[in-house]
Amino acid sequence: MRNWQTTNQITGERRWWALGAVMISMFFSALNQTTVTTAMPTVISDLQGFNLYAWVFTAFTLAVTATMPIYGKLSDVYGRKPFYIFGLVVFLIGSALSGLAQSMPMLIFARAVQGIGGGAMMSMPRATVGDIFNPRERGRWMGALMGIYGIATLIGPGVGGWITDHWGWRWVFYVNMPVALVALALIIYALPRVHTGHTYHLDWVGSILLVTGLLPMLLGFTWAGSTYPWLSLEILGLFTLSFLLLTLFVLVERRSPEPIINMEIFRNPVFSSTMVIGLFISMAMFGSMMFLPLFVQGALGMKAASSGYVMTPMMLSFIVGSVISGQIMTRTGRYKRVTLLGGLLTAAGAYLLTGLDASSSWETVVRDMIVMGVGIGLIMPVMATVVQNAFPYRMMGTVNATQQTANNIGGAIAAPILGSVVASGFASQLAQRLPAPLVQVMQSLPEDQQQMLADPQGLVSTFGQEAIKMKFQAFGPQGMALYDQFIQAVRDSLAAAMTPLFWMAVAFAVAAFLASLFLKEIPLRQEEYYREGAPQESKAEPLGSAGE
Repeated sequence: MRNWQTTNQITGERRWWALGAVMISMFFSALNQTTVTTAMPTVISDLQGFNLYAWVFTAFTLAVTATMPIYGKLSDVYGRKPFYIFGLVVFLIGSALSGLAQSMPMLIFARAVQGIGGGAMMSMPRATVGDIFNPRERGRWMGALMGIYGIATLIGPGVGGWITDHWGWRWVFYVNMPVALVALALIIYALPRVHTGHTYHLDWVGSILLVTGLLPMLLGFTWAGSTYPWLSLEILGLFTLSFLLLTLFVLVERRSPEPIINMEIFRNPVFSSTMVIGLFISMAMFGSMMFLPLFVQGALGMKAASSGYVMTPMMLSFIVGSVISGQIMTRTGRYKRVTLLGGLLTAAGAYLLTGLDASSSWETVVRDMIVMGVGIGLIMPVMATVVQNAFPYRMMGTVNATQQTANNIGGAIAAPILGSVVASGFASQLAQRLPAPLVQVMQSLPEDQQQMLADPQGLVSTFGQEAIKMKFQAFGPQGMALYDQFIQAVRDSLAAAMTPLFWMAVAFAVAAFLASLFLKEIPLRQEEYYREGAPQESKAEPLGSAGE
């Protein structure tokens, strides 16, 4: 007789093995992203494909974002286990292919394969925590899950750098494989095989429309402002295509008997509030995490072995905030006040960042990072816990995956917009601050060299500054004096260009706080959804209702 269950819920001793598997898979999937970032300069040098650099990350992100909603829906019907196993196996294959890559196109393809597996690995952990614990207990463990993510992000750059220096960049991908095998063994042992009693017919038309609708939108935001101008025919064409396909997706899903994403979930005020909060918090977080390393190294002139270390204060405070938030939810069964506090602290931290300039001290930057990190940390565990509490248990995977997809899209939207703000602001400020002799020197250089000198990312790197120094040395004894003037102008210009970006982060954080005011609070329940051998429907509010 087969060992089937009618629910995903995990009870008894196996729940702790399942929790261990969730933590391990979450840790190494997050670690993978940061270690790859550190190894990429060496990869580019080896495979000779700088023009394809961004695609190593874009391919992974596109695959993850497009597949998460599909995994979420299917896992509600057939259980988390088959999709966790599928995701881990595909991720292992993608890791092996990445390590074996002999060219940038092959590496990009391998990263896309990793992303297909990563979509399952990123959507399953939060739902699996919901399978293990009742709504009130989840707060504590959602906080721990966010803490694991923070720890992986914190140590990833150092691990990636050490592996690249001592073993070679290919081992950045290979090192995932033993850990993934351990997680796979735990998943096979601990997670139940689910039999719901009915056959689900996958909405193939809806799935295809969802994937093909998300891809041009994400590509548009990825390329806008860098590869193509924002108002170019290419970017406008991608956004138009995405709008048409996603509109068609919504129409199809409204008529589908078993949709991938039930459009009714957006009528639930708890879900809509958390989606808006998560979207704006993601955008505020990207505004700080992506560009603070550039500010610290470029504007303040500090040297860091890896840009990731610059973010240590923020990530540590993020971990602390996540753990505190989880504990408060578990002990009180309430979440609205901690969400409001998180929004206020995030906005306060972003506001403090607007006061930074090229003369700011490292201690001031650390203070601002800590305030913002605690604020973001307080909010993130709430998002997953709240939506699970507001919907029937049978929809847990769907609502979690839909919410995560929205957060990913928020980051994809914020990155190019904020990047364009920094690039245009830096070019304008630098033109105003350069002394006349330096303007003449730059105008005498070839066009490609002028472009390199106007790139803030290249200017702050050790390699970039050494290359620039050599060019100024060619002007004789006065070359180094000109170089010092140029670097000071760069620092001042970069600091000034960052201020509008931080104000945008303030606006995003304030928007998240205002959305939190409308978040309806449903006290977190302590009862189990199911008891062994006697499955019962969740006592959660009906779909579309927020409860009281």
